[in-house]
Amino acid sequence: MDAEPSPFESSEMLASFLASTPFLEASWGLCSFANAAFPGSFVAERRGGVGYLAFSSVQVIDGSEPSCGTPVALAGWGCEDLFSPLRCDGDGDGEETVKVDAGFLRLFLEFYRRPDFQNQIQEFLGKVKMIILTGHSFGATTASLTALWLLSHLQPVASPISVLCLTFGTPLLGNKSLSRAILRERWGGSFCNVVSKLDVMPKLFFAPLASLTPQLHLLLQFWQVATVSPSLEHLVGELRKQNFDEFFSNIKDHVEDAAKSEGEAKNSLFWPLGSYLFCSEDGAICLDNATSVVKMMQLMLGTVSPASSFEDHLKCFEDHLKYSYYMGQLSSQFLKRININGLSASSYEAGVSLALQSSGIDPQDDNIARPAKDCLQMARHMGRAPNLNNAHLAIRLSRMTPCRAQLEWYKARCEESGDQRGYYDTFKKFGASRRESKIDMNLFTLAAFWDDVIGMAERNELSHDFHRRSKWNNASHFYMLLAEPLEIARYYRRGMHLEKGHYIKHGRHRRFQILDRWWNRRAAAAAQEPQQINNKRSRSRYAGLTQDSLFWARVEEATDWLENAKEERDANKLKLLLVNLNDFEEYAGKLIDRKDVSIDVLAKSSSYRLWDEEWKALKSKFPQPPPSDPAPSLMDCE
Repeated sequence: MDAEPSPFESSEMLASFLASTPFLEASWGLCSFANAAFPGSFVAERRGGVGYLAFSSVQVIDGSEPSCGTPVALAGWGCEDLFSPLRCDGDGDGEETVKVDAGFLRLFLEFYRRPDFQNQIQEFLGKVKMIILTGHSFGATTASLTALWLLSHLQPVASPISVLCLTFGTPLLGNKSLSRAILRERWGGSFCNVVSKLDVMPKLFFAPLASLTPQLHLLLQFWQVATVSPSLEHLVGELRKQNFDEFFSNIKDHVEDAAKSEGEAKNSLFWPLGSYLFCSEDGAICLDNATSVVKMMQLMLGTVSPASSFEDHLKCFEDHLKYSYYMGQLSSQFLKRININGLSASSYEAGVSLALQSSGIDPQDDNIARPAKDCLQMARHMGRAPNLNNAHLAIRLSRMTPCRAQLEWYKARCEESGDQRGYYDTFKKFGASRRESKIDMNLFTLAAFWDDVIGMAERNELSHDFHRRSKWNNASHFYMLLAEPLEIARYYRRGMHLEKGHYIKHGRHRRFQILDRWWNRRAAAAAQEPQQINNKRSRSRYAGLTQDSLFWARVEEATDWLENAKEERDANKLKLLLVNLNDFEEYAGKLIDRKDVSIDVLAKSSSYRLWDEEWKALKSKFPQPPPSDPAPSLMDCE
């Protein structure tokens, strides 16, 4: 029951559905128009409530450029704010930094800085319900990065505008971390890459581009000239002079390596993202599993022998330019010509047969057809349907109630204690006692549950709006406010801040970072609702839980600043410390004034009260309050 596969093979049906919409034909038409315009151009058009933006494939970049084929970190190029939800610096859990090709990123930034580009985007945001970004070849990578930027830009404001990226013959854009980050944000469905069966461009970046020159430079020139000029005899003659056997062999070897071990090969610098629509003269199939996409690329490339004649190689080069033909073929009349005679009674087997026909793979060729069937099997959606997983998780959440109740009971006992230490400081001081050990076990149980929830959400095993539903948003936020102060106490009790650094930047578990983002997005969306704007009520008593789960980590940092300020002799360093201390005092004061803190914060022997007394004593030594500094303080940065 827990591992039931879908009874249908749906890749061919998904492709048929997409072909039945007007989006593919309209997008390619605008791509053709953009390609015929001057290099580096884009074309915009509104059709009803849909805005199209197409980027030219003729760009000032080629394979000989040093940046082309070199992945760079988004954060390193100062783009972290443009793509902030993607966590450009990795997830802090050993995963590689999010990277994209340096040449393609440079192209996007050139567009991004153009006033006409920004004006067009702003016009669409004010007038349309859906924005479709599209492009062919190098223009496709600009479309993809624009879509990522728009999704990142619209997410905090919970915009109702849909974003869809439809590309044709796109090269690979980024690494596996980028692909995983897009899946984590539930953006995979916003990217559809149309790839023809023999097109070699989508497979190029599996191989180091330096190993493909000089053929690659001539090939890119052939493609770019072909988009604007029908006269190609001279370039075809130049291509004929080159030996492409080693060129194809090199690409084939690297694609095979990337397809090994279900995509776990470590030599691949680039990785597919989103869904792929593989089209051939016989139809199309749609795959959204990256490992299956790589495997399908390998199988389709396997139909071309590296030692083939130049005419066979030329077909692969020309296939990159034949998307007009394929878009014309993907019509209802064409799909009806698929042979349905002799299909299996099994819905799944019938679907596999139709998918093989549509992909242009000969079912009689066991060397290709059998691995292709395995590839389709790999792409099947396993397990319960998302809504059933939601229901099952709700049952598991109810079983977490005793663990949560134990933490609430512990907090109440700490607040009633005569030593007046409070929740946080009691756990920090007495963590090794029998009572605190039981609390530790409950913390581990709750952490395991929420780690499992986050993992299921990232694997798309839950409904697409799971993290926006009030039940789960409120439950996760309550867990974070209740449990994270104890995680902070454990971190400082064990002296981990002395080894790694303070908790906020160096010790916060990825679980809390994700739950924090879920809550902040919902809060941002709620703030946009008219009934919420003028409905902000003030508290009449202190909150049951401090509304900043990182409050005690901030107290620990402020305590550290205070100790350093007592001993600091450098005037400039002392000034910065005093500014940070003053900022924290104001921040904490606002929380207390709004009664957004739990009563344990104000306990007589709590870390905050002790810090406050010491800070007032130190501040009294200065004739005036520390001067305000226009430069951002550490509190601002955090």
